Amino acid sequence: MQKRRDPKHSDFACVCASSFVVFLIPLAGQSIFDFIFSMPNTQLTWYGHAAFKIVTPAGNVLLIDPWLTNPIFEKGEEELADLKRVDLILLTHGHGDHVGNTIEIGKRTSAKLVSTYDLAEAMKIVLGYPAELADNDTIGAFGGQLSLLEGDVTVCFVPAWHGSGVVKDEMSPPIYAGNPSGLVVTIRNGPTIYHTGDTAFFSDIARVSDYNQIDIMLVCIGDHFTMGPIRAADAVKAVNPRSVVPIHYGTFPVLTGTPEEFARELTKREVKAQLRVMKPGGTILLSD
Repeated sequence: MQKRRDPKHSDFACVCASSFVVFLIPLAGQSIFDFIFSMPNTQLTWYGHAAFKIVTPAGNVLLIDPWLTNPIFEKGEEELADLKRVDLILLTHGHGDHVGNTIEIGKRTSAKLVSTYDLAEAMKIVLGYPAELADNDTIGAFGGQLSLLEGDVTVCFVPAWHGSGVVKDEMSPPIYAGNPSGLVVTIRNGPTIYHTGDTAFFSDIARVSDYNQIDIMLVCIGDHFTMGPIRAADAVKAVNPRSVVPIHYGTFPVLTGTPEEFARELTKREVKAQLRVMKPGGTILLSD
């Protein structure tokens, strides 16, 4: 991951020092503000639970933990059928509510699998993910950084405190799938996104932002199987992202954490991150 830039040595400072000025020229009939806001942004879509779609400014399509047919996304089947292009599928761990529709999507779109080595092996051997779509180009391990899609996307695997096992069917036992992970995804000309995966609060979560400022943190708040709102707020304070989206709540009755409670806990801690509560199927635009 790239080291965080020192404001004293920013690109702007370098430009000024060299007496070189770049002007943005809008198209005819377009104001400078319309021109700036019409420039490509990163699109982030939440499908409910922990499932996301990211469309980069270059047009590449990424899915994270793509359980599109989860109980709180009413248009899941329709969205699944409409997915024509997926370049990468990123998985945090092997539980069924995160693997979701990965196999169907991967086989239909030829999306490359991005995960830790052990999880990729389990996905291939147990669930039949195509081996040619899950090779060393897109498979890594903790602390390693992957440069993907000709540098358009960079992925780093970071720890998560949870479990991970792949299950072939209801009659089969879980198969070891390595340690679970979080994902730090940096988009060229776009934001750095931290998906926590399923995790408890742990003190070293603060180190996730050592090398890159996290622009948006996708944090589990549901409780029972992951952090609830209290510990999720502690995690956000430790990471110090610019904005935060609560995930992994409300899917099942036992996931009792709510965005309202999470907001109260953030306020108690005087967290400065902007809280952005998304609706299943909703999309927000992210700049760099």
